[in-house]
This record gives sequence, C-alpha cells and structure tokens, in this order.
Amino acid sequence: MIKRIDHLAIVVESLEGALGFWRDALGLPVTRTETNAREQVAIAFLPLGESEIELLQPTEADSGIGKFLAKRGPGMHHVCVEVGDIEAALARLAAHGVELINETPRQHEDGTRYAFVHPRSASGVLVELYEKPGAG
Repeated sequence: MIKRIDHLAIVVESLEGALGFWRDALGLPVTRTETNAREQVAIAFLPLGESEIELLQPTEADSGIGKFLAKRGPGMHHVCVEVGDIEAALARLAAHGVELINETPRQHEDGTRYAFVHPRSASGVLVELYEKPGAG
C-alpha cells in the first residue's frame, strides 16, 4: 500500500528566510520553486534522498496555509506518503474507521492524485496520500 515518504511539508513565513537554514546552512539543493494559485501558496522543493522537503509560504493571509500560519506559527504542516492505488488506500483507511478529509481523491495539474487524512485519526499529524501518474 505505502511505497515511501514523498515529502514533508513545512509552513514558513518567508521562503527566502527559511532557505537560509534549509539551503544555505544545511546544504540542501532547491530543485524548483512554484506558486500554486489555487492553494494560494508559494513552494520551494528541496530533495532529500528519495523524498523532498517542501517549504510552504502562504501568498494570501486567508488561505488554508495562511490561516495555519496565523493560528500555529511556522512549523510542520503534513507528512505525505506515496501509495500505489489511492482508492484502495482510502477504502482501507475508511474500513478501519479513519476520518478522511477527502473521501475521494483530488488531482494536481501534473496528474498526481491526492487526499488528506484528518489529524484526529493520525496522532495529531495531517497525512497526505499521493498517487503519482503511472503508479500502481
């Protein structure tokens, strides 16, 4: 079911400020940055082994990430795990009484399908499931 950790997402007040630690001090490379207008977030992608660190900076204060930052401050946002079959993973979780934020997968522009598990069911951790195009 689970293939690997895809990424760890960290909310930051400023990408440039956070890169002072992650890129400059730790030495992680930045492979790309992008702005996701739909989610109102700027993202820096830093590979680490077979996974990535994603730094998330809200572009609007009233976005989901903006509200998270205002309420909780900067820090860990979610853990994303890659699965081979997202429908099967969601069905298995639902059968175990897990509270899902998304009962059906959503899709990114690149074809990656994703869904979130509520932190109440995962020891306080927001968990994202990813199914990459061609996975299975």
